[in-house]
Amino acid sequence: MTNLTEIETAVLVVGYGPVGAAVACLLGRYGIETIIIDKAEAMSLQPRAIALDNEALRILQMAGLSDDSFPRLAIPYVKMHSPFVGQFGQVNTAGAIDGHPKLVTFAQPDLEAALRKRVDTLATVRVLTGCEATAITETEDGVVTMVRDGQGRATRIRSAYLVGADGATSFVRGVIGQNFTGQTYAEDWLIVDALDVPSPIDHIEFICDPRRPTPHMPAPVGRERWEFMLRPGETREMMESDARVAELLRPWLRPDELKIERRAVYRFHARCCEAFARGRIVLAGDAAHITPPFVGQGLVAGLRDAANLSWKLAAIVKGEALPQILTSYDTERRPHARAMIGLAKFMGGLVMPRSALQAIAAHGLMRGLRGVPMLRRFLDELGVKPQNRFRDGLFVKGRGGGLLVRGAQIPQGWVRLQTGALVRSDEALGSSFCLVGFGVDPGTMLPPDLRRLWSARGYGLVHFCHAGRPCAGPGTFEDVDGTLTPKAAPIGWAAIVRPDRVVLVDGPANTAAELVDAALNLLGDTRTHPARPEDAAVSGRGDVALA
Repeated sequence: MTNLTEIETAVLVVGYGPVGAAVACLLGRYGIETIIIDKAEAMSLQPRAIALDNEALRILQMAGLSDDSFPRLAIPYVKMHSPFVGQFGQVNTAGAIDGHPKLVTFAQPDLEAALRKRVDTLATVRVLTGCEATAITETEDGVVTMVRDGQGRATRIRSAYLVGADGATSFVRGVIGQNFTGQTYAEDWLIVDALDVPSPIDHIEFICDPRRPTPHMPAPVGRERWEFMLRPGETREMMESDARVAELLRPWLRPDELKIERRAVYRFHARCCEAFARGRIVLAGDAAHITPPFVGQGLVAGLRDAANLSWKLAAIVKGEALPQILTSYDTERRPHARAMIGLAKFMGGLVMPRSALQAIAAHGLMRGLRGVPMLRRFLDELGVKPQNRFRDGLFVKGRGGGLLVRGAQIPQGWVRLQTGALVRSDEALGSSFCLVGFGVDPGTMLPPDLRRLWSARGYGLVHFCHAGRPCAGPGTFEDVDGTLTPKAAPIGWAAIVRPDRVVLVDGPANTAAELVDAALNLLGDTRTHPARPEDAAVSGRGDVALA
């Protein structure tokens, strides 16, 4: 300890998996001094997570990843088969939402490599691998973390905040006294990833046979994955043998076609913490919640955490918001994470029925429900997927205009720059808060002093004009496909959008000053914009209605 090194940073991230890397990418984009540590010397090359939805791809876009940053394969539909009643379910995942495919498969090492490549470009982010947190102490003004490297050298890291993204066996979770609640499935599963499959399928299928449930899906670059539930008496050693793997894959591949990338036995979990934060220490990803794989939402949930948490930490560190806003991270994220776990458990019941009788009853019921046109549309078009909309949190409650929903993300479409280039509309919004005008320049609706204050913070002013209209002036973009105006909001409307693209408040453009006042007071910054007594209800309850 005589050679103890001490370093300081604004945020320390423990865990350099995909969620920790996404947090670091976002914090780096916001200009926050960040250190990320991981006890592993190098990135794992084992494929684990395999599915991402349009929400996850949009978050990766926010983190700075382009469409070609890692290979991905769009999935047109997901089918569910029963040996007793035939196909009883199909989810249509073709097409796009918010400028991204509804569902893709990928290889996790490819995604992690892309995230780490992005981290390497960020001047404010420092990576320390081969370093393990051994003790964490929260103080009045920060967090002190003792770190030891592979040679036994100790470092004390002082940070204003700490993010535990250190996985299902999280050390950080134990430090803040959080225990997982939920269930561990009694069944083990053999996961087999194969390379260079000669005739890969083009969709995801679930073979829901009580004798051996088997999810099966393609992945980029000729990969495929199978998941086989173990039967009573089958052991890890037995199932991971070459002979058993070849036997299980015989319906799809000849022995001479086998090129196995990975085989491993896992046990699935459905668990969630009672709180995602304590003081200056917060949890993200598998450290906070574990989702069974039946709906492909495990990593997606962690990326949602990263997007929700990172901008709030940045706003607090920059002094643009009071520390109390961090409580909204748990308020906003935990209910949705629990809802996704609930959906995964429901799907698990369909995938692995306990008996033939249960399979006939459950699968037959689902097939019958699909015979009703309205229910079929609901089931086939992802109607059962919990929407990522907040009931409570850091937004002004009330009803807005058009399709905008306060506490939910603004739709993303394609907009034209004045150079003629097309970009997704999130690129126009930038990386901070943004006052958006629909068919009107929102800056012209603000008093000069308020506009100067807004711009001095680096907050954006964006005007989306509808397709075919002359669009001139700074911050003006043509909404070429009508996603934003008039579909999302009527002409003459305005909204304030958070850095994670959630609508904080909206209203008529001529109330833009009131919208800005409501947003600043909700953030609680009193340095350059003192809260007025009459605005106490806004910052305290967040339920001002701006019609």
